[in-house]
Amino acid sequence: MPSNIDQALLNIALNLSSNCSHEQQYQTIIDTIEKVFPCDACCLFIFDEDGFLTPVAVKGLSPSVLGRRYFPKAHPRLNAIIQSHQPVRFDADCSLPDPFDGTLLTEDQCIDVHDCMGFSLYVEGQLIGVLTMDALSVGAFEHIDPVAIETFAALTAATLRNISQLRALKAQNQKQKNVTQTLIQQARSQHGEIIGLSQQIKQLRSNIATVAQSDYAVLITGETGTGKELVAHSVHAQSHRSDKPMIYVNCAALPEGLAESELFGHVKGAFTGANCHRTGKFELADGGTIFLDEVGELPLILQAKLLRVIQQGELQRVGSDQHLVVNVRIIAATNRQLEKEVEDGTFRADLFHRLNVFPIHVPPLRTRDGDIPVLAGYLLEKVRQQFNTPNLHVHPKVLAHFEFFPWYGNVRELEHTLTRAALYAIQQGSSTIMLNHFDASLTLSDVKNTSHHLPATSQPMRELIEDYQKDLIEHALNKTNRVWAKAAEFLQMDRGNLYRMGRKLGINR
Repeated sequence: MPSNIDQALLNIALNLSSNCSHEQQYQTIIDTIEKVFPCDACCLFIFDEDGFLTPVAVKGLSPSVLGRRYFPKAHPRLNAIIQSHQPVRFDADCSLPDPFDGTLLTEDQCIDVHDCMGFSLYVEGQLIGVLTMDALSVGAFEHIDPVAIETFAALTAATLRNISQLRALKAQNQKQKNVTQTLIQQARSQHGEIIGLSQQIKQLRSNIATVAQSDYAVLITGETGTGKELVAHSVHAQSHRSDKPMIYVNCAALPEGLAESELFGHVKGAFTGANCHRTGKFELADGGTIFLDEVGELPLILQAKLLRVIQQGELQRVGSDQHLVVNVRIIAATNRQLEKEVEDGTFRADLFHRLNVFPIHVPPLRTRDGDIPVLAGYLLEKVRQQFNTPNLHVHPKVLAHFEFFPWYGNVRELEHTLTRAALYAIQQGSSTIMLNHFDASLTLSDVKNTSHHLPATSQPMRELIEDYQKDLIEHALNKTNRVWAKAAEFLQMDRGNLYRMGRKLGINR
């Protein structure tokens, strides 16, 4: 063993009592393992109450691994490791499939592993995690001191136990909340989480944490599909109002003529069909948060009434003279440029400034360096679970290709693209998603972006212009969630003309 083993053991022991984040403690363990043992890759898992092994830190493996969850019975090697209290070694000629095949990294490629070892992490008879090591050299783990491995296992298990106990205390405190709070938390968890390791996402999380505890209005901006609703839920979840409801309002879907009633409620007899009193969204959100999605779609007359509620905290139900006082935190979101809308007179300047107290911009996927592999692993987990294909993964060439794709539909487009390709791969009996599983628009997109439709050889100008028109229309549709009316507005042309042109170019409605 290397002479620095004592220092390595000390580092892990000190890690037990450090004030570092859980993620940093996990990574310290992995970094130390990689320095002490003759491995090219290693992975630390935690065993959750649902029976899954979830990677929390990796070294030498594709970042997509961090977006996965492994069910031991679907992975014979992992299952063998958790069944043993002693280290388990798998020779290079072992016939059992390796869960990391296709994800071990060298300098410029991804290859299968050759020599593997893993050990389970138990505390007082309870499985809390697994640590695995992989090497490219055959027989790399033949002469490892078993005492050293057991020592590392014990210290690692102690670290995981401390983290687990801290989380258990927080969970116990959560259980003291009433049924309403529990239901709110369950509803919030269905919206997912913000996935990413890039500097842009770190800054986004920092902005959320900065404003969450205040009652300031938040205006979330960003392109379609970037995850603005996730940001809104995250702001609310970290606020002191988290035990109160967050009421969602899609401003673009408010029915014409009933929008005021939807927001502020009405009394019986206020209009035809008003057969009883109705509570509006703002009343439902009293004490909590209201999320005004696509706020740029609100008509001017409703903007004035919304401004009164924000300024004075008072509202009137339709058909009532009584003023109701509400205490509501405002979070709004839009993919429009509201500053330009204000200049054009389609959005009130005073309302814009009331909403824009703390702006948060959600970055487009194409600017998030290094996030695509992690997102790919996370998004594919849904497909793996739905179709029971635990070994499905993306080829490294695909992930590298993704980095050059513009992703006008952002994370939503990435999810749909991966899902379609995964279905093709599964249909063909492949466990690896390759470039040929994607449609031609993805595989040719980077060529189009770099060439800007300038031909290398002689081509008819009419065909080149039609290709460019088709790409423009597809781009506008992706930017506007494939709503033709909005795409026409984006391209500043008549909706009928746009639809006729799209039909002529073969674009499906």
